[in-house]
Amino acid sequence: MTQRLHLVFGGELTDPSTNVFRDVDAIDIVGMFPDYESAFNAWKAAAQKTVDNAHMRYYIAHIHRLRDEETAASPTEELGA
Repeated sequence: MTQRLHLVFGGELTDPSTNVFRDVDAIDIVGMFPDYESAFNAWKAAAQKTVDNAHMRYYIAHIHRLRDEETAASPTEELGA
């Protein structure tokens, strides 16, 4: 079975319309997950805890895509693009 790792992380942004973190040292690493469903559940729980702060954002990074050098990344996968 192919392993598809997902990293869930987030933090406060300088501006809610960008993907630039206010303090990279304060990024919240929620964890690494073996499948999208468990990553999504962790992302949702973390995001709901900070729903009142418009500058907070959580993301799911598809780590398994970083290992596949044959697959090109789309522009939406690049933070800050």
